[in-house]
Amino acid sequence: MDPSATSPSLAASSSSSSWFAGIVRGRSMKSSSAAGASSIPVSADGVVPGNRKNQLRGSLFKYGPKPIQVAFKTAEFSQQVIFIGGLTDGLMATEYAEPLSIALENEKWSLVQPLLSSSYIGYGTSSLEQDSLELDQLINYLINKENSEGVVLLGHSTGCQNIVHYMRTNFACSKAVRGVILQAPVSDREYRATLPETAEMIDLAAKMISEGREMDLMPRKADPSAPITAHRYHSLCAYMGDDDMFSSDLSDDQLRLRLGHMSSTPCQIIFSMADEYVPDYVDKKALVERLCRAIGGAEKVEIEWGNHSLSNRVQEAVQAIMDFVKREGPKGWDDPWS
Repeated sequence: MDPSATSPSLAASSSSSSWFAGIVRGRSMKSSSAAGASSIPVSADGVVPGNRKNQLRGSLFKYGPKPIQVAFKTAEFSQQVIFIGGLTDGLMATEYAEPLSIALENEKWSLVQPLLSSSYIGYGTSSLEQDSLELDQLINYLINKENSEGVVLLGHSTGCQNIVHYMRTNFACSKAVRGVILQAPVSDREYRATLPETAEMIDLAAKMISEGREMDLMPRKADPSAPITAHRYHSLCAYMGDDDMFSSDLSDDQLRLRLGHMSSTPCQIIFSMADEYVPDYVDKKALVERLCRAIGGAEKVEIEWGNHSLSNRVQEAVQAIMDFVKREGPKGWDDPWS
């Protein structure tokens, strides 16, 4: 499908009050938003969005009980794109965050950038399970406190694994996900296999896990960027670890097993054809085709010469994301509870 095609906005289907809220409030939730959480206005010296590079105006709010569980939201609309970054990412993690927030605001969507327990250097002591729980808490907050009419999840790098795992959980709030965008869904395992210490450290992680020490920290050389547990290291680096979702050496059946549950959700894959974290031996065009098939026909966007974070192709990134967000979805998006 041509990502440059224009189509009606999803925003046209929103209503003045949230049809999610009544359902979610009545359900037994596995997670809950922070009681009495409130938004704090945040500004950049009165600067209008877009007047200065990498400066946004919006609100900072708590969505869960942990100190890290805050999120930054631009604009005040009932539909939100939630940006989930990769390893070491936090707020404003990519160059396209600011222009994307402006483009979304023009279409009456808000951009939400949450901090999770795995943000910044927390990824080594967190997990996909913990991230999914916190993402569900965030969406629950948006539904019950912000009258959300639905969200689109935008993952960058390892954030793509968070989204895939979350959509498998079938948490109640996952039904509020109207679409998914995976930007740079690449294999942490294949990249880390190019590092000299990885094979030895995988063996050590497996040994620690077998001894019941999966939550103990690995030696510093396993990951100089952050403390990392044996469980998380094995998840990221081992064949068929929990995070191993996009590797080129997985069979079609293995990819379907990992990604096939996404077929019921409209999905776009944005793949950078010069991604520096994809080993040279990987056929990128073949890989992205296989990923799209495994998901059940995801929309493919290949960005030539684009790097991992698309910092050198910002306009193309924003255009692709906005085309997907504005596109009218399949019948049933307006009421996923039915």
